[in-house]
Amino acid sequence: MTLLLGVRHHGPGSARAVRGALDAAVPAAVLIEGPPEGDALLALAADEEMRPPVALLAHVTDDPGRAAFWPMAEFSPEWVAIRWALAHGVAVRFIDLPAANSLAMEAEEKAGEGEGEEGNGEGSGEEVRIDPIGVLAQAAGFDDAERWWEDVVEHRGPGTGDALAPFEVLADAMGALRETYGDGGYPRDLAREAHMRIQLRAAVKEFGDDRVAVVCGAWHVPALAARTTLAADRALLKGLPKVRAELTWVPWTHRRLARRSGYGAGIDSPGWYGHLFGAPDRPVERWMTKVAGLLREEDRIVSSAHVIEAVRLAQTLAAMRGRPLAGLSETTDAIRAVMCEGSDVPLSLVRDRLVVGDVLGEVPDAAPAVPLQRDLTRIQRTLRLKSEALDRELELDLRKETDAARSRLLHRLRLLGIGWGEPAGGRGSTGTFRESWRLRWEPELSVRVAEAGVWGTTVLSAATAKAESRAVSATALAEVTALAEQCLLAELPDALTVVMRALADRAALDADVGHLAQALPALARSLRYGDVRATDTAALGTVAVGLAERICVGLPPACTGLDADGADQMRSHLDGVHTAVGLLTDETGGLRGRWAGVLLRLTGRDSVPGVLRGRAARLLLDDGRLTDDEAARLMGLALSPGAPPVDAAAWIEGFVGGASGGGMLLVHDERLLGLVDAWLTSVPGDAFTDVLPLLRRTFAAYEPGVRRTLGELVGRGPAADGPGRPVESGAPGFGAGIDEERANAVEPVVRLLLGMGER
Repeated sequence: MTLLLGVRHHGPGSARAVRGALDAAVPAAVLIEGPPEGDALLALAADEEMRPPVALLAHVTDDPGRAAFWPMAEFSPEWVAIRWALAHGVAVRFIDLPAANSLAMEAEEKAGEGEGEEGNGEGSGEEVRIDPIGVLAQAAGFDDAERWWEDVVEHRGPGTGDALAPFEVLADAMGALRETYGDGGYPRDLAREAHMRIQLRAAVKEFGDDRVAVVCGAWHVPALAARTTLAADRALLKGLPKVRAELTWVPWTHRRLARRSGYGAGIDSPGWYGHLFGAPDRPVERWMTKVAGLLREEDRIVSSAHVIEAVRLAQTLAAMRGRPLAGLSETTDAIRAVMCEGSDVPLSLVRDRLVVGDVLGEVPDAAPAVPLQRDLTRIQRTLRLKSEALDRELELDLRKETDAARSRLLHRLRLLGIGWGEPAGGRGSTGTFRESWRLRWEPELSVRVAEAGVWGTTVLSAATAKAESRAVSATALAEVTALAEQCLLAELPDALTVVMRALADRAALDADVGHLAQALPALARSLRYGDVRATDTAALGTVAVGLAERICVGLPPACTGLDADGADQMRSHLDGVHTAVGLLTDETGGLRGRWAGVLLRLTGRDSVPGVLRGRAARLLLDDGRLTDDEAARLMGLALSPGAPPVDAAAWIEGFVGGASGGGMLLVHDERLLGLVDAWLTSVPGDAFTDVLPLLRRTFAAYEPGVRRTLGELVGRGPAADGPGRPVESGAPGFGAGIDEERANAVEPVVRLLLGMGER
């Protein structure tokens, strides 16, 4: 009689039970729930370089983004069955519905529903209307399905009782459930079971009825044992949609096996299950030792005495709760009480690192892969950039060839939509010789690599082709300038030529000052990147200067008559253009002078919103083109009794708001602080409610120390006879004025650090 081994897809007890059943029955063939196209890949499971967790990845040949995964961990019953069959020289096959059909049916289902999540795959879970484990647990008097399953199955040690008895009991239970609740009635699920029955008949005919073992989801066992005709099963499969599909093995992670990742057949504790499966004996003691080691690495004081007491407490809890072995809930409670002193903060680290875990599997080079994946793997080895499941901070010095090559690779991958690395804040800043990255490899990136394979066979050719295509299809000027920046960062000279032509065309046709202002900062940064990477950016500089000239002409009219939202948006444009103009090469000083003239005109136009007038005054003050007295005069005019309170508050926000150092400006210059204080105390009560939100937004962005110092200054009262009068002494920690001799002494060192040379 055929051996039907119904399992839960991931579980140490199920995996041990399958191995015990196979050892006892010694079948001639093992059939696994999985896509038959993967049969050619099964032999790789025995490769020394194959380390679970891994997954079978199936994707549509013409549309790699349509993909599905069949994950397997070391403690997955299917993986144990595959390895057992390969080790014993036994035939092993996948018998589920082909991926070519399941991918096509999934696409039709999503189109019908108008929603759905890519990549769950046929191996993602049982498509049933009920939770079988939950119903059985409730019938057994348990309110926690996971706890019942662990007690009955997962905590069963090796060699516990009759090897086949658990599967017979589980098959009877699933039969009763299907008889009571129905078979689900899902077309894809019924087609899967029909296909598995057809493949089972073929194997029985080839090897004999008592020589075949099937490892599948427990819910399907009654369907495989049912007496149906071949004609009826073929009728269920007739007319199924089909696509061309390709399969390979890809690395997987414990984190992606977790239920909280969205995986349909996910489990709560992959790391804990992996520990239970791999521990040769005394699993609780070994687990507590692991936890102690992790906490010690985080500088927590955990001794061997803590381990001993935690083990005792976990075992005591298990006895009080009537459990055969201390489970995850008991060990967690013991760890919290003994090692974490009742705190959930260090316990969350244990859950993340050990209970779930960040184990990343490995796949041998012999596994099929698209040419782009092979080129990426080759480059990774050359640059010593290993894929890791944990977040990894990477600091790059672009003056070193290896680091520069790593930077190019990461930027090219981002352009291709392969988000392995994301720029992160670090010691350096954008446009310097340093870059900071945060790396993390997710299994879904294998799909992104397959998708990007349509652009080329190498990372360089694919990134170049995609950049050229985006340049031709882009409609917005800012999109093209951002693309030029990406091409420089990724060092794609061929693509940059195409992007530059598109940039010149878009810039000539776009007359919207907002669009021009949005595009200029990316060009200015690109010029700076070119300096760092020794790239010829002369043509880019010409376009950037041309844009800046057009902005100088069109900005003043564009700033007139804006509402609050438009003024806020234009303020960000103002900051961006100001920074960009400072980065552009301006040997004669003409461009910067014209830009300063634009800002000066904005400060004196009543039709310009207060936030823009205040911001223009602040930018001029920071550049030294506006003296302290002139800034105080402009503030006095903006905060005069005749000015509407809301407009005055907006001026303050533009002048000292945000994270632009405005708080320190007020701390250092008590004349400006006195003007703000005098105006604020003179605002009528009925108008104060209107200006309060603006003021809160302005001052809430200051650092706590700055706010405290401002409060002390205001509480102390004016340091002079009145606002606008010279102060005798400066604010706490500051002198009465700037010591120009000391300030000038710093300039040579600053110029050396910035690589600007001597003056």
